[in-house]
Amino acid sequence: MHEVKVYDSSGNLKKVISVKALTKRSDQQINSPSLYIKKGRKAKPADKMMGKDLKSAQA
Repeated sequence: MHEVKVYDSSGNLKKVISVKALTKRSDQQINSPSLYIKKGRKAKPADKMMGKDLKSAQA
């Protein structure tokens, strides 16, 4: 993993996110992914998605 540089719309460097911060965030995301789900998006259960894929493949 590498550090991430964040720029604004005019191309000026706003901040640099360190590898340590990225690692910490990824660990948090693995432990509780619901904290990082965007509002308005509903996750579809994997069982229903698999069933649709199987039906379309059989047709």
